[in-house]
Amino acid sequence: MANILITGAGGTIGREVAKHLSKKHYLTLVDVDFSEFPKVPEELEEHFIFHETDLTKQANWENLLNGIDYVIQLAADPSPEAEFYESLLELNYKLPYNLFAAAKQAPDLKRIIFASSIHAVDAYPEGTQVKTSDPVRPNDLYGVSKVYLEGLAAHFAYSHDVESIGIRIGDYKATDTELPNRPGPQGFATYLSRRDLNQLIDRCLEVKLKEPFLLVNGLSDNTFNRLDIEQAKVLLDYAPQDNAFEKREFEEE
Repeated sequence: MANILITGAGGTIGREVAKHLSKKHYLTLVDVDFSEFPKVPEELEEHFIFHETDLTKQANWENLLNGIDYVIQLAADPSPEAEFYESLLELNYKLPYNLFAAAKQAPDLKRIIFASSIHAVDAYPEGTQVKTSDPVRPNDLYGVSKVYLEGLAAHFAYSHDVESIGIRIGDYKATDTELPNRPGPQGFATYLSRRDLNQLIDRCLEVKLKEPFLLVNGLSDNTFNRLDIEQAKVLLDYAPQDNAFEKREFEEE
């Protein structure tokens, strides 16, 4: 069992990932608010430590990574409409920098797994399948912040030996009921299920890397995928099980 710290653990993805990992690992969950976090089963209470703190403040990282094996970085403003000075500067720029700066001084830390986003390349034309090797092409300032995060992680990996894996997360759905009956022009090409993301996180925790930095695309095994997931399949042994096109009958507008 590993000691895993999850930032942004009170969010939608954070809650689901914590629930999944708590059966096998000890978790330190960090966020500014856990009011919507589900009640922890009594038999798993010893697997959880909760910290309500503001990680945009560098001082709050002091000793936070002591004894931590892995960090799963989810904290961010995920809105495509987010503005630079209103929230992105603090949550999407300062906070991840504080993480990597602290990680450089954390002797027990093995790896950071961080949430990038499909928004880093979402300005490509519809119908184009994007590889991680393709040039970034963000369509909004949120996507720009994820490009920054990818570059930040690569810098700390190759310059400061802070190993990390980034996942460009697509349209995450915690349940199938969240799938629309009439999808957009690209159908369900950006869908990522809870089950498949949980598996992808497991693979990121288990894999041995040849290089200190890896960036993969995170989507389910959809009939057509906006992002190419072959690299994740080959390098991480990722075997997604869900296909949104089979879950909802596609109807053209």
